[in-house]
Amino acid sequence: MRDDPALLAVPIQGRFGLSPLTRRRIGVFRAHRRGFWSLWIFLILFVLSLFAEFIANDRPLAIRFAGHWYFPVLQDYSEDAFGPQFMPLEADYTDPDLRRAITAHGWMLWPAIPFSYDTIVKNLPSPAPSPPTWHNLLGTDDQARDVLARVIYGFRISVLFGFSLTAISSAVGIAAGAVQGFYGGLTDLLFQRFIEIWAGMPQLFLLIILSSIIEPNFWILLIFLLLFSWMSLTGLVRAEFLRGRNLDYVRAAKALGVSDGAVMWRHILPNAMVATLTFLPFTLSSSVTILASLDFLGFGMPPGSPSLGELVSQGKNNLQAPWLGITAFVVLGGVLTLLIFIGEAVRDAFDPRRTAP
Repeated sequence: MRDDPALLAVPIQGRFGLSPLTRRRIGVFRAHRRGFWSLWIFLILFVLSLFAEFIANDRPLAIRFAGHWYFPVLQDYSEDAFGPQFMPLEADYTDPDLRRAITAHGWMLWPAIPFSYDTIVKNLPSPAPSPPTWHNLLGTDDQARDVLARVIYGFRISVLFGFSLTAISSAVGIAAGAVQGFYGGLTDLLFQRFIEIWAGMPQLFLLIILSSIIEPNFWILLIFLLLFSWMSLTGLVRAEFLRGRNLDYVRAAKALGVSDGAVMWRHILPNAMVATLTFLPFTLSSSVTILASLDFLGFGMPPGSPSLGELVSQGKNNLQAPWLGITAFVVLGGVLTLLIFIGEAVRDAFDPRRTAP
């Protein structure tokens, strides 16, 4: 059976059931060259950072020893697995004796960067922090740790933290704004007074008190910041629901006996999400900045954790090592610039006045 010419003329998006409005938005987004390429660059960097252990690690990816396979990057091995002359301790693959014993009866496959974020680099050409070399492309910090490895791991933590904070806080904020705007009246009044009081809480002081009681980590910081960051989208969603609840099709659905939850979810929320989605890339960039700011002030991740904010702090404390400050500026500035360009493209895609070329 020959292909129908009319079917071949349909854009590929139409074959997957995308509406004309969605196709128009995709076309506008792709026409925004800065945002389109920024999205691809950001996705490539993020996906690569997810496999940081396979890119920067002080453990080999694979070992072939005495006819057996070992995968230290995935599993821990003791030193006596590579010879009876070693102790039954966790293998340190940077030990010259262990490396010679392995290479005498096999070989090792190392990552592109043979350092993890907490590896102490030995035999530096100068005292730490040492300048960039072919062995350490971005140099080392003041504790003799490879800067490039810490940037890769720190970028992953920052982006994952930003994604988690943005997704959860947006879901809570959208739900709160929907309830306020849909029911209005006393519900809206009480909710607004609560938000005004809650937004006035001194977040930094509370975080300082919290850090003096327990040591913050990824999950504690995420939960703490979620207590306050959910309010960023509440006002916008509330306004959309206040406007949408009086539209004719919403009144008709309620007159037909459709439940409040179904009306909110199926009839008002899709329209409210148009304005909300344009803010998400900017919310993500602010979430990344929050973690870096807390790490810079010393109230973020535990000491020793890979952190972009900690790298900024090291650049401030080691002005004689400009590569630290320059690296921190380029990485943070680059990430935020990519997210801002993506946000601009998303904003244009949802602008009804824009048309695809």
